[in-house]
Amino acid sequence: MRDRLDELFVDEVFADWYPADGRPGLSPARLALVSVLQYTENLTDRQAAEAVRCRLDWKYCLGLELDDAGFDFSVLSEFRDRLAEGDRADRLLAVMVERLAAAGLVKRRGRVRTDSTHVLAAVRRLNRGELVAETLRAALEELVAHGEEWLAGLVTADWGDRYGRPVRYDRLPRGGDALIAYVLRVGEDGMHILRAVHDSDAPPGLRVLPAVEILR
Repeated sequence: MRDRLDELFVDEVFADWYPADGRPGLSPARLALVSVLQYTENLTDRQAAEAVRCRLDWKYCLGLELDDAGFDFSVLSEFRDRLAEGDRADRLLAVMVERLAAAGLVKRRGRVRTDSTHVLAAVRRLNRGELVAETLRAALEELVAHGEEWLAGLVTADWGDRYGRPVRYDRLPRGGDALIAYVLRVGEDGMHILRAVHDSDAPPGLRVLPAVEILR
């Protein structure tokens, strides 16, 4: 994209987003492109800011000098807040598509055919992946509240990576085999918890917790 377009966005597009007076801030056009790259690679704000600081391919795409220090990651959430106002996101997408089409990188609107069976199957599998993991995560949160010491003896550090924050479709593994392996791993963890709460040495109140019953 950088080889065909000098810049995907220009600051003039964002003229009505910011007050006319005050100290000049970071280039909104550059932040918009960072947001596109961030979404493409499924990065957190911290990871995206680090990529701007350290990765040569990002610096090339953004037109930055090699010694550019980047910016604080909190800038990206502030930019998204502005993007969410009114129809700004739609207008920005239209600008991006128009420039990419003019450069011959994408085709303009045409007739597209797809098989809805494959689409629905993919959506259903993603939703089931989220549902399975979120059900276990809810049970773990309830178990922490009622039996933290008991639960600490059952789980390992990698459980925190899997269930430490809400499970969303964009955080699930990509690809059919990877997603199936992830869901099977979650299923094994869930069975491990269910067997443990029904052991004779488990606190009896844990097995009747609502989230544990849902997991069962």
